[in-house]
Amino acid sequence: MTGTAEKTYPVPEEELFRFAELGRAGSTLTVLRHARIAERMGLSGTDHKTFDLVVQSNGPLTAGRIAELTGLSTGAVTGVIDRLEKVGLVHRVRDPEDRRKVLVAVVPGASERFAPLFQSAFDWLREMLAQFSPAERKVIERYQNVMLEQLRAEIMDNSRPA
Repeated sequence: MTGTAEKTYPVPEEELFRFAELGRAGSTLTVLRHARIAERMGLSGTDHKTFDLVVQSNGPLTAGRIAELTGLSTGAVTGVIDRLEKVGLVHRVRDPEDRRKVLVAVVPGASERFAPLFQSAFDWLREMLAQFSPAERKVIERYQNVMLEQLRAEIMDNSRPA
């Protein structure tokens, strides 16, 4: 639930299970789609999504921060960074404020190299959203934001089982 004091409503078991099944099916198909994209990029699924997190950060990140964002161990993150660096997507740079720190930065133009792989997703998304009214899209967007907030909280809290 979000930090705001929003009204809650009872959820019948049948409805809960329908949403759970939709979530499960959507999650599986999303993972498979991204595995296909990762393969076309020459990456594993984990490497691909870690690269996406670094791109979304809008600036260089430490390996420790990448570990926090992904829920991966720092050792696993080092391997991911090595592989992303090897294929020319990221590079390591010194932190200008603390030369002892190493940051991971996206190579300029790296994400644009793969933009065509995602064009079909944007086309599909536009077609899908056109089937819903602006008011319905606001509800869908709110649902997505609440779900993402919960997922982020779970990933960031490594003490809770995934």
